[in-house]
This record gives sequence, structure tokens and C-alpha cells, in this order.
Amino acid sequence: MQPNYLSLWHKCLEIIKDIVPEAAYRTWFLPIVPISYEHKKFTIQVPSQFFYEYLEEKYVGVLKMTLFRIFEEGVILNYRVVMEKSGKNGTIDYPATNSHVELNGPSPIDIKKAPQPYTGYAPQDFYLQLNPKYTIDNFFEGPGNKLARRAGETIADNPGKTTFNPLLLYGHSGVGKTHLCHAIGLRTREMHPEKKVLYVSANIFQIQYTDAVRKNTVNDFFTFYQSLDVLILDDIHELVGKQQTQNTYFHIFNNLHQLGKQLVLTSDKAPAEILGMEERLITRLKWGLTTEIARPDKALRKKILQKKIESEGLVFKEDVIDYIAEHVTDNIRDLEGTLVSLVAHSVIDNREIDIALARQVIKQTVSAKPAESLSIEKIKKVVCDFFHLEQELIHSPSRKREIVQARQIVMYLAKEYMHMSLSHIGKIVGGKNHATVLYAYNTVKDQIEINKTFRSTMEILEDALKK
Repeated sequence: MQPNYLSLWHKCLEIIKDIVPEAAYRTWFLPIVPISYEHKKFTIQVPSQFFYEYLEEKYVGVLKMTLFRIFEEGVILNYRVVMEKSGKNGTIDYPATNSHVELNGPSPIDIKKAPQPYTGYAPQDFYLQLNPKYTIDNFFEGPGNKLARRAGETIADNPGKTTFNPLLLYGHSGVGKTHLCHAIGLRTREMHPEKKVLYVSANIFQIQYTDAVRKNTVNDFFTFYQSLDVLILDDIHELVGKQQTQNTYFHIFNNLHQLGKQLVLTSDKAPAEILGMEERLITRLKWGLTTEIARPDKALRKKILQKKIESEGLVFKEDVIDYIAEHVTDNIRDLEGTLVSLVAHSVIDNREIDIALARQVIKQTVSAKPAESLSIEKIKKVVCDFFHLEQELIHSPSRKREIVQARQIVMYLAKEYMHMSLSHIGKIVGGKNHATVLYAYNTVKDQIEINKTFRSTMEILEDALKK
């Protein structure tokens, strides 16, 4: 008997609700309408092209992981996108990225696979790793990314032959590092179609290498990577703690650099702050140009919003655009997410997109930043008051669970909101070393992602910091 897809989708929502923040759940998943489930193809309808793109970029892993748990083997995810907002009639269907969900295969979380270097593939499949929507033309320039953008264009014109080799881009999540990586790859292919260009995330590189070791195809793995003309490795900090993979990348890096091939990398922090990375690899990363992509200023935020609104065929009042740019300041993903949320709320609630709706959506989807006057003393006071602890205990060597947790939260908040160095945080929170602070930060971050109760606690603490 064919499963009741409505009840199956309801079960999916129950799981998703416990994984993602409540605001994200209401904005991105409740508007989804299950349409059909036939021949193992599950079709969902979403309210706009922008909504579809954001789901694919941000939450496709969550969707597929949930389908893996609830639906039958081999389920295929398919989107039906309502096109009326862009001046078109009806709907258009899109398959999800790598839409087939294997239930007896690899972990469902490893959705996006780069081509395996030890298997055959057609040249056109090889370059599908470059996302055509991330171009130089729609990577808008501002004070915080000017050097990175200009360096990327220079590299694409003459890969491997400039002083920008390697090019290491670093910065907070959502500021455009991945976009620029794809843009460099696409422009290089445009200017030099004969060049072999590969974009790969550090996570996929790790999976490929592990698979090569397991299948005894490491020589093929090396041969493939050493044949590249341009290697773009995203999120190299994800190789921290993976010594064998670091060693492998080190040798590939050395060989390509000696041959005059181009290397582009991204990280969430500068090389000197990547703890757990081999020193010899850190040294190599500093050979070329290291440049930060900073958070966009207001002028750039407005430009990004206006271009995105225009590309979607939408019309926003100028005061609404200005309000969003003024209040959504952290990163580009938050800007795009706010825009999609506004469209979703407007369609579902049949409301005009005005400042009142913008204010409501921003409050739900974007965490307001604490006041500029925030200090480490205020963080300690807020955390200790919440847990009913004396502040002196934060600095003590006590290993009691509640004290350790409070200490870790203080370290996390100091890093997240005050952007202090790890070593400085350690000095002022009990004289700890930078490794202890990094461990505390990652522990809290992991708990926020997987523990709904803990996430609620952190939201309460962050709200208290803003007062």
C-alpha cells in the first residue's frame, strides 16, 4: 500500500522542529506544502524561487536527513516552485541537489559529493562542482571585500602566475567566502577553458581521502589532485584534528605550488588562529595573500538587497529596504534570509511588505546584537546570575558540572560577541590556555545545535545581554 504522504510529512515536521530553531522552523518549513508522493518521488511546493534557493543552500541537508528516517528506500525530493511573484504564471519543478536519497548507502548527511578522483566521469560533470549562480558580477564590492574581490579577478585572469598564490580568504560565516570561491573558479574557466578547475569543501576532501584509503586507491587520489590547474578548498579549518588528511593536503599543496598551479582556500579565521593545524601547513598558507572578507557595511547591504529584489521581480518600498539594511548587520545570509521570510509571510498572510512586517520578521529570524558597551564583566554577571553562582567560581579550578558549564558559556559569549582572541579570553577567565577556550567554544556551539533545552537557555542569556 502506498504510504500516506501527508502523515509522513507530518512526522518529518516533528523531527525538523526539534532540530532547527523555532523561528527558522516557522519561516522555512511550515510554508512548505506536500503535493504528492508517487513512484518514490516526494514533491513539495514552496512559495517562491528565492525560497527554493535558500532551502537548497541552508536546509537541504536537514530535509534529506529527515526523509531518510521517515520515507522508504530511494525516495527522491522534488520542489514545485510558485512563480507568480516573478511575473510568471503557474509553477516550475526542480529536483533537489543530488536528489536521490540512498537509504542503504552512505550517511544521509554526506549529501554533496565531489567527483571521486579514482572513478571515471565526463568533463561536464567535473565542473558541475562550480555553482553558476555565484559569479563575480553578483559578488558586489564594498570596503570589507574589495581586496579579496580584486585578487580573485587577478587570479582568474592569470591563475598560478601572480603573487596571490595561495589566496587565503577568511572571515565570519555568511560574508561571501564561498561565493567568491565559485566566482573565481567560474571566471577562470571562462578565461581559460583548457584549465582543470576544482572546487571542493574540506569535508568532502576528507571523505574522498578516507574512501581512497579504504579502497586502496590513494595513488589514484594523488594523481588526480596533482593534475589540477586550480584547486579551491573551502573551509580548511575543518581539517583541524585530522592529521593524516592535513599531511595529504600538504603534499598536494607543495606539488601544485611548485608546478605553478593556483591554490585558493577559505577559513573562518586567520592562519595564526587556526589551532590544531600542522605548523608547516600554516606556514604554506601564509606564502601568498591572506585577506579578510569583513561583514558588509550598510551601503553594501542595501546594494545586495536591491539587486536581489530586482532579480526576483519584486518591488519593495525604499524605507523597507533601508530598515532591513539598518537592522540586519551581521552577514549576507541573514539579509537573504530576512528577504525570503518577508516574501513568505507576505504570501501566506496576504500582507503588504512594510516596515511593520519587516520589524516582525527581523525580530523572529535575526538575533539582535548586544549593546556596544558589552563587557566581559557583564557577560560573567548575566551568566552567574542565571545559574545562581558567585562570579569568583568562574575563575576557580572547580570541575563541578554547573561551574564548568557556566565557565564555558562565558568563554563562548566572549568569543561570539566581543570577538576577543582565544588566548585573551583564557587569561581573563581563570587563566586558561587557548586550547581550553577553543574546546569550550566548540562544546557550547555543538550543544546549541543539538540540544533544544540548552538552545533556549542560550537565547535567554543572549536576550539578557542586550538589555
